[in-house]
Amino acid sequence: MEHQSLITTLVAAIVLAFIFGFIAQRLRFSPIVGFLVAGIAVGPFTPGFEADLHLALQLSEVGIILLMFGVGLKISVEDIWSVRWVAIPGSFIQTLLVALLGAGVGLAFAMPLAEALVLGSALSIASTIVFFRALEERKLMKTEEGRIGVSWLLLEDFLIIIAIVVLPALVAASSGNGGSPGAMAAAVGLTLGKAALFVVLMLVVGARFFPWLIVQIAHTKSRELLSLGTLSLALGVAWAAYALFDVGFALGAFLGGLALNGSRFSHKVAEDSLPLRDTFAVLFFVAVGMLFDPGVIVREPYALAAIVATILIGKAAFAYLPMRLMGQSPRATWLVALGTAQIGEFSFVLAGMGRTLGVVSDETYNLILGAALITIALNPFLMRFVPASPRTASAAQNAS
Repeated sequence: MEHQSLITTLVAAIVLAFIFGFIAQRLRFSPIVGFLVAGIAVGPFTPGFEADLHLALQLSEVGIILLMFGVGLKISVEDIWSVRWVAIPGSFIQTLLVALLGAGVGLAFAMPLAEALVLGSALSIASTIVFFRALEERKLMKTEEGRIGVSWLLLEDFLIIIAIVVLPALVAASSGNGGSPGAMAAAVGLTLGKAALFVVLMLVVGARFFPWLIVQIAHTKSRELLSLGTLSLALGVAWAAYALFDVGFALGAFLGGLALNGSRFSHKVAEDSLPLRDTFAVLFFVAVGMLFDPGVIVREPYALAAIVATILIGKAAFAYLPMRLMGQSPRATWLVALGTAQIGEFSFVLAGMGRTLGVVSDETYNLILGAALITIALNPFLMRFVPASPRTASAAQNAS
């Protein structure tokens, strides 16, 4: 069966993700909870069938690329700019304060400083997928509150992408040069310089070439070629970012989507690539679930409870206070505060990178995954406390 491990892994992952995702949806949880549970079921820490973890992790890399490409396609610079005075300071304050609080929790449980900082950073970022789905269910994507929330999350994503880009350089400099501040600053400066060069190339050259290329492909009137062209663009740019500029797949894919954003075929590209993005996103969450050891709940109950409390209470409080201080409405305030009281895909990416680099222990990684599973599961119930819009409230009153 080893020569068929790819097919076996795909079948097990997709079928079980569908089953557990359907059950989670029926129980009013996020389907992501079901996808993570499917990964746990076929992972090495539970009895029964064990999928090929190495293959699942490689497939999950494709999931990250397509997820980030989709995020770039969805960004509206005009929408972010219209709410910049709320989203930019608010997201920065929440991210910074939660990162510090999370790092404090890590230090309280005797983690090394570097590991505690990675823990805090992982806790500071919410799942864009979970939040977007909550907005879509409430038909709030195009409202003022929705624009603030979307911009808030996308700016947090951008901050964590910078952390993902910088972390390997920091670790390499600290281990190879005795951790001298000068060596670390030089390594970070070089990494950020490469990233800046890549960003300029993408926004100046890519923003002109990629839309033109997609138009030429669209003129062939072949749906297959358009889908392949979109996939080639997402994967190719991500590979170039990693291989040529050493800035990681996530940033490359994100900028590739951003370069296409606003072109006349961007909506078509987003629509056609959605099924493939959804499938690989599912595989990403299944792979994350396979890495989770449920035994951490018994081994570290107090640490897990402290991390969950940091996410549910700390993140909500550090979003609620800036929103109220900036004079936002109660509905917008509670939407952002409760909507961001969870962690997700980028937390997994950052924690996984820390684990690969030897900064994050397996136990801390499992604590982050366990906290994500719990907070994603609770988030739909928390969102019920968001005040209804006047239109929704009046419709419900008329219906009754």
